[in-house]
Amino acid sequence: MAVAALLSAAVAARGRRLPPGPAPWPLLGSLHLLAGHSSPFAAFSRLGRRYGPVFLLRLGTAPCVVVTSLALVKEVLVTKGAHFGGRPDFLRYHALFGGDRNNSMALCDWSILQKKRRSIARMYCSPRFSAPNYEHLSQVGVEETQELVQALSSWTRKPLDLKPLLLAACGNMFTGYMCSTRFDYQDEEFVRVVRYFDQIFWEINQGYAVDFMPWLRPVYRGHLKKLSCWAHDIRKFILTRIIEHHRATLDLTKPPRDFTDALLIHLEEDPDLDWEHIIFELEDFLGGHSAIGNLAMLVFAAVIKNPEVGKKIQEEVDMVIGDREITLFDRVNMPYTEATLLEALRTSSSPIVPHVATQDTTIADYDIPKGTVVFLNNFELNTGSLYWEEPERFKPERFICESGQIVKPEHFIPFSTGKRTCIGQRLVQGFSFLIVGSILQKYDISSHNPEEVKTFEACVALPPDTFKIVLTERNLST
Repeated sequence: MAVAALLSAAVAARGRRLPPGPAPWPLLGSLHLLAGHSSPFAAFSRLGRRYGPVFLLRLGTAPCVVVTSLALVKEVLVTKGAHFGGRPDFLRYHALFGGDRNNSMALCDWSILQKKRRSIARMYCSPRFSAPNYEHLSQVGVEETQELVQALSSWTRKPLDLKPLLLAACGNMFTGYMCSTRFDYQDEEFVRVVRYFDQIFWEINQGYAVDFMPWLRPVYRGHLKKLSCWAHDIRKFILTRIIEHHRATLDLTKPPRDFTDALLIHLEEDPDLDWEHIIFELEDFLGGHSAIGNLAMLVFAAVIKNPEVGKKIQEEVDMVIGDREITLFDRVNMPYTEATLLEALRTSSSPIVPHVATQDTTIADYDIPKGTVVFLNNFELNTGSLYWEEPERFKPERFICESGQIVKPEHFIPFSTGKRTCIGQRLVQGFSFLIVGSILQKYDISSHNPEEVKTFEACVALPPDTFKIVLTERNLST
């Protein structure tokens, strides 16, 4: 009998009621059932139609539960969020964060320390609309967007690998806002670090057999070493090019100049924080720029495949903005542009990082043993016909109500929900809005090879090397 079957039998013998699910194979568990689909989450949706909104899978050595309905996702993330505050113990996560994934904000288990670290970040990473930090956020974003648009002026009418330049601009938005530091687009060390961040963003959003079968580690040794080297080089860059200057000029008698200062001040004042907590927290949030660049590329892919979407954004920009610079304060008056970003998140499905049960608990009256990995199938919530009309269409209008305001359905949770919701979502949405609006204000976007502009499902991360685009300067005189 398979190990998983023995485990299930032992648990049942103690009077527990496990969710239904397929019978696992020896060693592989049910990994074979994920093959042949556009993504593992598409496979989860198919299995959910057979086994119900919560079902049990054995993936390699890991006991897993998949949740596919809104009510049960909310039970996991909100009602019983304290029961599911852990993260999977994947070897890749440890390799990326100095040998301990708990150094990461997103990939750590929930703890008092992590709650404190989020509290430090909240003022800067989730600024309120009326707060001074929001105005500063807008200023930094506007200035860097204009640098980007200017840099693009020499690339019109010919295929352009936009992603590296776009990510460099996004990286500067984050370092400018969080560290009061900007880097030249020709700075080779900066460009290399931005590339590493993007490769890591892609890695975190992938799945590998070694995640569930740790005995494969020797096969992945080279890959894990490469991840560690990328992360080490990023950390070295942040230390030497950002933090050392801040430490040398820090004045503890004055308010912090930025997020980096705030972290250093807390390091001096809080005995529960040490140097690694600070460097990894800054690294984690600076890495958020990759999400913006990838989201913007997803929007541009959608515009190439649906030219009418780009035209409607341009009409909105022309009507609301004219030829002045777009700011974050314009978002409220540009619902179609905002809705396009939301539709890009919906169609990419923005997978939620898996959770882990930190105690014996239940989901829908089924027993969930401590240590069970819980996958929240956002793919079903974002693309299922139960939740959306014509889910296969790219249709930003679905997020705009009759009064012209943005409306987000309850089942649309691209940044998760509960106490582990993405703390940097306002930065992602705000900077993405500036980039998309400002580029389409100046340029029409197309492709000489539309076939390479693929449909990307269940992943907001694009491959580091992706499609090229063609920018054509708009004629605004007509």
